[in-house]
Amino acid sequence: MAILGKTATSRLGRPDLRERLVEASSLTPEQLPMLRVIFDRVGSQLTERLRKLSSSLPHFTLNAIETARIGATLDAHELNAVAGVFHVPAWENRVICGFDRDFIYTMIETLYGGDGSERPLEDLRAFTNIELQVCRFLFGEVGHALQSGFGLVTNARFAFERVETRMDFAGAGKRNGPAIVVRFILQALNRGGEMFVVIPQAALTPLRHFLSRIATREEKAPDPAWVGRIKDEVERTEVRVRAVVESKEFTLGDIAKLRVGQVLKLPVTPQSRIKVESNSQPLFWAFLGQSDGRHTLCIDEAIDQEREFINDVLAR
Repeated sequence: MAILGKTATSRLGRPDLRERLVEASSLTPEQLPMLRVIFDRVGSQLTERLRKLSSSLPHFTLNAIETARIGATLDAHELNAVAGVFHVPAWENRVICGFDRDFIYTMIETLYGGDGSERPLEDLRAFTNIELQVCRFLFGEVGHALQSGFGLVTNARFAFERVETRMDFAGAGKRNGPAIVVRFILQALNRGGEMFVVIPQAALTPLRHFLSRIATREEKAPDPAWVGRIKDEVERTEVRVRAVVESKEFTLGDIAKLRVGQVLKLPVTPQSRIKVESNSQPLFWAFLGQSDGRHTLCIDEAIDQEREFINDVLAR
């Protein structure tokens, strides 16, 4: 009876543990298109948040979103990275963010006013207290950026817990568990580095419905001041306009017979319309007139190029 009861409970809609594990392990970045939108936003947020801290602007670029085992990802950075552990209460899980050695050295150089003229450090020494303090500060910025990015689909708080230099101590679920691994490239002072984020797939399973939506680009409202300035600059641009009274085809023989003072008769009358064009592009039809002893043009209508093309074809 107990076994039957458990089976019935499962059939009534309560997910079996094995089914949940299979579902979690089946997540791939291709099934979660919103992840790219979220982490594009995270990179933009980090770039913006660090903009005012250095004369040399560090730039974060989303490099890859992939699946991997938590332990294998962390072991690949052993002795070569610093990890920050975040607790996400809404997910009942933890997220790991890591900076590799090149990332840390580049950010130290950037934040402390370096100009990139000195050769990058390449030694594998232990990280100093100053470097770890800078990492702690940067993890705080990453937490805000992650919270903002995931704000598109959920209201989750990323609470920073601790810094780890030993990757085997940076726990976020079982080490053999599947995870979504996101990699960013840092560029500053003609140098670079990598930042990675490890999210257990079990944490994202409840968000699968939201993350599987087709990603759409966020449309930002244009800056009115900038639009107005561009409009003013465009309107002040000088262009050359010419009025074509009539055109006539000549042969080389006709051109050779032309003499100074010879009058060329054109099939036009005072009522004929004149084509106004700029850069060989027809713009308006106009009538020729006079005012204060000068020739003038009175605009009649804009030229419909499609209609003119059809008329030209029919005339042939």
